[in-house]
Amino acid sequence: MSMKYFAEPFKIKMVEPIKILTREERLKKIQEADYNVFSLAAEDCYIDLLTDSGTGAMSAGQWAGIMRGDESYSGSKSFYRLQESAKDIFGYAFIQPVHQGRAAEKVVMPILLGEGKVSISNMHFDTTRAHVEIAGARAVDCVVPEALDTESYAPFKGNMDNERLVRLIEEYGKENVGAIIITVTNNSAGGQPVSMKNIKETSEIAKRYGIKVVIDAARFAEDCHFIKRREEGYEEKSIREIARELFSYGDLFTMSSKKDAIVNIGGLVGVKEDADLFEKVKANTIPFEGFISYGGLAGRDLEALAIGLQEGVEEDFLKYRIGQMEYLSSKLTEAGIPHQTPAGGHAIFLDAKKLLPHIPYHEFPGQALTVELYLEAGIRGCDIGSYMLGNDPDTGAQLESQFEFTRLAVPRRVYTQSHLDVIVEALIEIKKRKDSLKGYEITWEPKILRHFTAKLQPLK
Repeated sequence: MSMKYFAEPFKIKMVEPIKILTREERLKKIQEADYNVFSLAAEDCYIDLLTDSGTGAMSAGQWAGIMRGDESYSGSKSFYRLQESAKDIFGYAFIQPVHQGRAAEKVVMPILLGEGKVSISNMHFDTTRAHVEIAGARAVDCVVPEALDTESYAPFKGNMDNERLVRLIEEYGKENVGAIIITVTNNSAGGQPVSMKNIKETSEIAKRYGIKVVIDAARFAEDCHFIKRREEGYEEKSIREIARELFSYGDLFTMSSKKDAIVNIGGLVGVKEDADLFEKVKANTIPFEGFISYGGLAGRDLEALAIGLQEGVEEDFLKYRIGQMEYLSSKLTEAGIPHQTPAGGHAIFLDAKKLLPHIPYHEFPGQALTVELYLEAGIRGCDIGSYMLGNDPDTGAQLESQFEFTRLAVPRRVYTQSHLDVIVEALIEIKKRKDSLKGYEITWEPKILRHFTAKLQPLK
């Protein structure tokens, strides 16, 4: 039985028209884009689920804040308001704004990592893995085995496999593990949450070995909502209380604020209490991002971020936000469309490996389903699989991902129930002809983060 749709806790006061191209027009557009959905013009997409990063709808309060933005180069009022807002939520002594999440990674990773080092995470996302490798280190994923079975239920499929974590630390040597990264929610595993118990255990292991814990906090509020709903002892706690405890187990965090803080641009680095470490963060911020009190952002963006952090932890908003994913997941389950269950916080992750078992990993089933969804209904998602994972940095061989997902990332406060129903209807039509779908090959690719700009063609 389908879940009841949780009604929006807001009213709409501005609309943006979107258009629907014909199938023939969509075929021409994807061919011109070399079958890379990142190369499509946004106006040629009817429902754009490429990412939830920076694509949310800001509130009246945020837009009003933009008009108050203080554009002073150094020490603006907006910078201090952001400091106050972030410290209120995270409880960290030091907060550094940057222009987005990958900028935070660019600032932090060279401090912790280098040649011969490894980073261990419940799963590195694409830019995190890239910055680990740019720093000369190697990324090792350590998610719990339950995550690999997309059809089974487990409340916290994003957890770190802590038994394996200990083995990995012993194998590599604690002196060679530059960071343990806890990604909340775990994007690459299907937007799956991480339990407080697991975060605490990971932190205790890290402290035992003297290794820094970095929290990738892009979707921390969604993770806190899952903890409140699913973990014993947190039912009566507020999202703010849960967030304070969660971040107490880290040493620092990086954050793309374009997700749970519902802004179109912005990021943060937080350091709990290590003043010397924060000096290194500031030293990297100035040449990479600009002066420390604006960090690559306009004052108006600092203001919107300060407000968005507070709005992003509101419980009614989170019920609606997660409710959209659960509604969509229930409809897909009824239709027999395989996807990571239970639904994650920000997206539906279609299991292209199960839907298209005839397409091997090196022909990119996640990308094949992504392109077909655009052709069917003008819906733009993206591959989270072997195509995105790329090549081994040492051998150049194509890596095989643990998952072959097509991710449908839903922007915050943007689409309605009717849009979600269109997605389901499109996937039902694709399922009818799934055996006829073909894989893809890459005709050109860059060395790093290839999925953004690579060129592909369908196999005959």
